[in-house]
Amino acid sequence: MKRVLKGTEPASFTDWKNTANDDWAPTYPTLQNPQKRDLHAVLLQEQGFLCCYCGREIEAATSHIEHFRPQEDFEDLALDYQNLFASCLRETKPGNPLHCGHRKGNWFEETLHISPLSDQCELRFRYLQNGEIQPADSADLPAAKMIEILALDIAYLTNRRRDTIRRLFDDEFITSASNEDLARLVGVIRAARVSDQKPFDHIIARFAEQLLGH
Repeated sequence: MKRVLKGTEPASFTDWKNTANDDWAPTYPTLQNPQKRDLHAVLLQEQGFLCCYCGREIEAATSHIEHFRPQEDFEDLALDYQNLFASCLRETKPGNPLHCGHRKGNWFEETLHISPLSDQCELRFRYLQNGEIQPADSADLPAAKMIEILALDIAYLTNRRRDTIRRLFDDEFITSASNEDLARLVGVIRAARVSDQKPFDHIIARFAEQLLGH
């Protein structure tokens, strides 16, 4: 998973919600453009155009607005900006494996969820050189459940992660890189502005941290 730092919701979205009166209350199904488009755009920008779950590249045409706590069961959070993210896959096609927000659907279990807002969410997962994702702690049931429910272990994502990791962490680099080299790499990625982050950068940082024993 990828950590998300929330910013400020767009003014048009706030203004639209503030038009509530005794005869009408805003709901997500009644959210239309331009407010919905503005909301989607700001979510993409604050995530660096990267999916909140897998970290792959996304844009408006390839993503959707994701309710972390599903609106069907958390109606009071359906328009809460802290509950809204941009997730990959805008359209689902028969035969294509679902993952991330569309795969999660309406699932939510308070004791098993890991939010993209959690400071430690990225540290609860580890990655192998072949792209596999695992809980960092084998006893971490929520991490295992999030991998399952988001289908973060499907072949497409595993192959994307493998290719990203191996571009940098080949056997020669792993055996020759010093702890200072690895720490510097982690520092650069972790300190990068959101707009400068690249797809799966959080996985590169995490893999380097693992080599450092973190």
